[in-house]
Amino acid sequence: MLTLAAGRLAEVVGGQVVHGSADAMVNGFSIDSRAVAAGCAFVAIAGERVDGHAFVPAALAAGARVAVVSRWDDEMAEALAGPRVGETAVVRVDDAEAALRALASYHRSRLHCPVVGITGSTGKTTTKDFLAAALPPRFRVVATKGNRNNELGVPLTVLEAGADTDVLIVEMGMRGSGQISGLCEVVRPTLGLVTNIGQTHMEVMGSQDAIVAAKGELVRCVPPEGMVFLNGDDSLSRTLKDVSAAPVTWYGTGESVDVRAHDIDVDDDGHPTVTLSAGDESARVRLPVPGRHNAYTAVAAAAVALHLGASMPEIAAGLEHVVVTDMRMQVFTASNGVTVINDAYNASPTSMRAAISALADIRTDGRRVAVLGDMAELGSLADLAHFRLGEQVAHSGIEGLVTVGALARRIAEGARAAGMDAATVRPCTTVGEASEVLDDLLTRGDAVLVKASRSMKLESVVEGILRPHV
Repeated sequence: MLTLAAGRLAEVVGGQVVHGSADAMVNGFSIDSRAVAAGCAFVAIAGERVDGHAFVPAALAAGARVAVVSRWDDEMAEALAGPRVGETAVVRVDDAEAALRALASYHRSRLHCPVVGITGSTGKTTTKDFLAAALPPRFRVVATKGNRNNELGVPLTVLEAGADTDVLIVEMGMRGSGQISGLCEVVRPTLGLVTNIGQTHMEVMGSQDAIVAAKGELVRCVPPEGMVFLNGDDSLSRTLKDVSAAPVTWYGTGESVDVRAHDIDVDDDGHPTVTLSAGDESARVRLPVPGRHNAYTAVAAAAVALHLGASMPEIAAGLEHVVVTDMRMQVFTASNGVTVINDAYNASPTSMRAAISALADIRTDGRRVAVLGDMAELGSLADLAHFRLGEQVAHSGIEGLVTVGALARRIAEGARAAGMDAATVRPCTTVGEASEVLDDLLTRGDAVLVKASRSMKLESVVEGILRPHV
């Protein structure tokens, strides 16, 4: 974790101490006034919805030692006047976001641990969680919290690492060309992992080739002395070898890869048990997360962990206890006896298919019900992609389908066209309507999957299952 005085901070970011003491010491950084830790710096970000400058007094009152602001006026100076002026400081900068990146870049130059960059169309956050779990306790690991994989979250993750950090794991998201390259300027990964390349962000990127190029930005940024980890079963990922200056380790389920997942069995709870093999080493592990597709997540994590010096038994022991980020294939049983698979954080055709298969693998005393919402940013592929998901639901043996949103209505149409009983297919327009349908539909012993793109906010459906309407 970066520690420095306010005056030095101002030098690093090209700012000026405009209030308080240049000797005020900073230990850590936050952009959320509700989550400041004693002694940290609060960086006031002027966002589209919320302006962090309004919370500077509250952040300092809560224990922040320094505020980094891009706006300073008499009103704020008056609000901060008080007995703690000598203990705190305000640093004015031209651009708070740029200042945060500059601080992270400065701190990254002082780190000597391996830095793992992770990107891909699907599975980034879960792979990050799996890798952190796969590394044995002797490794001091700092990893992206939650899904903080954007221009603000990535610098904050880098700033959390310290001199005692053995491995830094940074998840990097992508919404457009050049974004990952920009993040890599801060992260400077020594190792890069691409989970897969799918059709996510097609509407934004315009073509599959553009998506491949964007994911390849991470690969290009790994130095020759580093290592790149690619999915050997994914044909598009294989093309990234051509842009890598570093050697490539292939992972997957095929026999030609370097680190392999094989002999995959799925139990009645939908949890896969998989054998992980690399050279003469192998281990069998039951994953605590449902879905056959998580064999790929496990083998990707194993490939990186092996490179970092973990043994296969250590990796297997860690993976057996992995805890995934909220709303990623989280399974729990509600008080009404319904098993819920909460995968509501995001969705793409690839991740939707995997989640549907996971639900189909679960053995239950009741029915299996899929609650599926719109997938965003698919462009011209949206209509067909949703329709084909409906066909998969119909062919999977799932007994009930509830769709949410205008695009997801095509999922319902695809399911009916593929022979699913129309009485078991319930298209809904809103989250509230879907919750009311589920109140009447779900009974003890049922299993329900909830999944859609983030914009659909289907976590409200999960909350409705936990607290049914009366």
